[in-house]
Amino acid sequence: MKVGLKTQILPAGGHAVAEAARCLTEGGLVAFPTETVYGLGADATQAPAIARLYEAKGRPSFNPLIAHVADLAAARKIARFDATAIQLAEAFWPGPLTLVLPKTDNCPVAELATAGLDTVAIRVPAHGIARDILRAFGGAVVAPSANISGHVSPTTAAHVASDLTGRVDLILDGGPVEVGVESTIVACFDVPMLLRPGGLPREAIERVLGHALQRLPEDAVNDDAQPLAPGMLASHYAPRTPVRLNATSVEPDEALLAFGAAGIGGASAAKAVMNLSTAGDLSEAAANLFGYLRALDARLARTIAVMPVPHHGLGEAINDRLRRAAIGR
Repeated sequence: MKVGLKTQILPAGGHAVAEAARCLTEGGLVAFPTETVYGLGADATQAPAIARLYEAKGRPSFNPLIAHVADLAAARKIARFDATAIQLAEAFWPGPLTLVLPKTDNCPVAELATAGLDTVAIRVPAHGIARDILRAFGGAVVAPSANISGHVSPTTAAHVASDLTGRVDLILDGGPVEVGVESTIVACFDVPMLLRPGGLPREAIERVLGHALQRLPEDAVNDDAQPLAPGMLASHYAPRTPVRLNATSVEPDEALLAFGAAGIGGASAAKAVMNLSTAGDLSEAAANLFGYLRALDARLARTIAVMPVPHHGLGEAINDRLRRAAIGR
């Protein structure tokens, strides 16, 4: 892709929202904050704009995109909702839940955005700026994370700018995001299935459903087959520095991504140390994850050693992202 587009950065507010809506209407690319991570938006109905988005990110076009809409009424023009999907939407929208559903017969989302699938991934974001943009724009906006494909997801406007300056038209700076990991993705077919853990803990969804979510088989996630939903490629969310998981000590020339109050051997000699949450708070850890990975990546260590993180609540999403980061690019 030719890099050299003039990228405008505006503080989030009324003027910026109006500019974002105008830019989207004209086929432009707009990065904006959501409660999960910063998204890179394009008009979901304009195939040329979506092609620009794939090119700007370096994202393979077989990897589908999430359509963001203002409310459930708008979502029902795009996807067919059964009783389970309605139940989940009413419980968790707006919020960090994406539903994968069959398309409506007249679904306006471009085929390029759904990678030719008969389904569409859709959500209603909770962030005020994102919702203001969707209302001002008046339609669906596809918005993957606003970073180079496969790189660590952005949780600040500065992260977006470091990856995409010269590749996108507009970045709205709304400060750091709240959740820090992408949305949870659930497919609502015959049986609800968890496709990607994320910012809404699986346990909260299962409490509403009254039963366990079906789990996707491990061998269904790889980089060779077309994914059913975004964020499912095996190698994803990766810094340039190799990542070593479940570290119980720090080796020479390693940086440490810690969790909790307990230390580990060799930490005092680490090239750099950042603690996701000294209090062991998984919400705090999720909010810090991508920013800390980017910061440690910049220290040019041989490896980033990562202490174990509990695998419940948001820990499931944190460990999912760390596992994919450790696969590398």
